[in-house]
Amino acid sequence: MNLSHPAFAPYRELADALGFSQGLPSPDALNALAAQRGIRQSRGLPLRFIVPAGRLAARDYEHAILRTGEVPTRAGNIHDALNALVWLRFPRFKSALNAAHGNAIATEQTAERSRRRDALTVLDESGVWVASRDPALPALLRAHAWRALFVETRACVERDMRFVVVGHALLEKALAPYPEMTGKCLMLNPASFGGDIEADAVSALAAIDTPRQLPPLPIQGVPGWDTANAAPVYYANPVVFRPPRPPVS
Repeated sequence: MNLSHPAFAPYRELADALGFSQGLPSPDALNALAAQRGIRQSRGLPLRFIVPAGRLAARDYEHAILRTGEVPTRAGNIHDALNALVWLRFPRFKSALNAAHGNAIATEQTAERSRRRDALTVLDESGVWVASRDPALPALLRAHAWRALFVETRACVERDMRFVVVGHALLEKALAPYPEMTGKCLMLNPASFGGDIEADAVSALAAIDTPRQLPPLPIQGVPGWDTANAAPVYYANPVVFRPPRPPVS
């Protein structure tokens, strides 16, 4: 697999240790690394990756991890292997997501998934942490002011913003990137930029009740994430970079 996309930067050391360049790691390799790192889930159980006996519904999947510490991981499946990679790199965040799913399921009165769980699922699949030392820059992102953000203040973005992809489905897309691929942003406080960004992301989960709180980000627009985006015309594509939102009156 080609893990050259900048979205994989936080994962390359782990991916190398697991031999991703030669093929997908086995559950034994994943479990050996989890044990070596002493990774535990939210209830203190050792994290393990197991091949499921069959297809699991979303509720059963989350409950299985909460109850046993075992993450269902299909053999030879890229999507599941990347999920395991995120678990190994950011176990506190993934554990918090799983615990939040469990708490949300416990409050649901019907089989329909709540908006809270919709948001948690979006973060799990397509999440991007965004931290900025300059509060003006996230405001531009939320407003879809792409040219102002990525062209007019490009140097500030490069210096003062951090983007960390934690959604494993989004990482899967980054294996063969295209302009339209879009993440959903968990916006973090300015102190996250130079601090423990994972701990801040865990704290930020508590305030997320709906996917509407997660602004979209066409990740190929992040400076340097696509070599073509050095040219300002890159951001003129209205299909990818939709016009700014009108101000709220």
